[in-house]
Amino acid sequence: MPKAHPFDDDHLGEECGLFGIFGYADAAAHTALGLHALQHRGQEAVGMVTFNREHFHSHRALGLVGDNFNSEDVIRQLPGDLAIGHVRYSTTGGTILRNVQPLFAEFEFGGLAIAHNGNLTNAYSVRKSLVRHGCIFQSTMDTEIIIHLIATSRKTTVVDRMIDALRQVEGAYSLVALTATQLIGVRDRIGVRPLVLGRIDGAYILASESCAFDIIGAEFIRDVEPGEIVIIERDGVRSVKPFVPAKQRFCIFEYIYFARPDSVVEDKNVYEVRKRIGAELARESHVETDMVVPVPDSGVPAAIGYAEEAGVPFEMGIIRNHYVGRTFIEPTSQIRHLGVKLKHNANLAQLKHKRVLLVDDSIVRGITSLKIVEMVRSAGASEIHMRISSPPIAHSCFYGIDTPERSELLAANYDVDAMARHIGVDTLAFISFDGLYRAVCGADRDAGSPQYCDACFTGEYPVRLADQEDGPVPVQLSLLAEQR
Repeated sequence: MPKAHPFDDDHLGEECGLFGIFGYADAAAHTALGLHALQHRGQEAVGMVTFNREHFHSHRALGLVGDNFNSEDVIRQLPGDLAIGHVRYSTTGGTILRNVQPLFAEFEFGGLAIAHNGNLTNAYSVRKSLVRHGCIFQSTMDTEIIIHLIATSRKTTVVDRMIDALRQVEGAYSLVALTATQLIGVRDRIGVRPLVLGRIDGAYILASESCAFDIIGAEFIRDVEPGEIVIIERDGVRSVKPFVPAKQRFCIFEYIYFARPDSVVEDKNVYEVRKRIGAELARESHVETDMVVPVPDSGVPAAIGYAEEAGVPFEMGIIRNHYVGRTFIEPTSQIRHLGVKLKHNANLAQLKHKRVLLVDDSIVRGITSLKIVEMVRSAGASEIHMRISSPPIAHSCFYGIDTPERSELLAANYDVDAMARHIGVDTLAFISFDGLYRAVCGADRDAGSPQYCDACFTGEYPVRLADQEDGPVPVQLSLLAEQR
């Protein structure tokens, strides 16, 4: 399972971001802008592949979009009006260039680039079979499995080969692929990971979130549906749904934390959903305090909703430093102890002698929550109460999200009262399942409401965990978890 970065907050790790554009001048520049908007989904690596009606061109690098696609020279080396791009957050092992997406390969039908967000839960067994049949892998990502399955398919067209390949894998994924004549987008058949379709001046776009359209002035059209393959060609867009239909199980944590607040996800504005979650928290577990303080930045919308519902002042009692790199210093024990203060600092004038209610989106290990509570207590707060806009995270995610082993999850080892004592707050409360579902879809979880993937809370995994069921994956192959 993944290893957390020593300065990571008490949040699940980001996923990855996808962007593709077809038939638009300066496709590389627009893809770079789209990836900028999706940077929150992955900060460790970025890549792009373009096609200029003659050759494919690519640029992949470690680091942020702005550090690697910030010059005319780089964009000039990526000509063409077709492009796909990817921002990556690795989940285990080293971040190395050969694992940066999009991946590209030459087939008998020509070149194909592919980028992937998610996790194939039978990756290990499929990879073993492919290796036995002579396939040679160049990366440790499960994305490459799809490439080999496409290559070994006996189907004729690219789309049919892709359908053939995807019928052999299990998991939660969205992907974009680029050929000389097509931009292809796919979501798994229960739609765990997001993918949206947009348009700009007659050219079509695929992206992980609608915020990537806003930055280039594109129009949001719709979500790609679960189990749908969207094929964009010179003469327009067509759609096929070749997989057995299944009940949708979209990842509910997209609303709680992953998606950018200004995105529209499954026809819902993320910011408004997070405010409604905060309001539900206030109705369920309000306690008398002097102020509501978000743990920035992800706790802000829920804290606003809580404050409005409870009629308590909203204050920025914690200030976040947005300019701290992820790996700028060796994680010694002393520096690890100070790591929270590198990102967050108490606003002393607001907190002294005050009863403070902190709002955050989640507690994973509890390490950062404990340090933040200590910081607020040291600033002179007389009481500290914490409210969390997700239910307790008691199970690991196997669908493309960076989570620790279950043994490291605080909620898997403590009840709520014990968690409160552990992090040092006067009271602690999480939103209920019914409250969360009411905020997201307007109905209780068991009242016929749309069902989401909430396995990290419930342990109810909607896609079979084939590799886990077959026993532990050998260490040398565990890098398959670097899926995205």
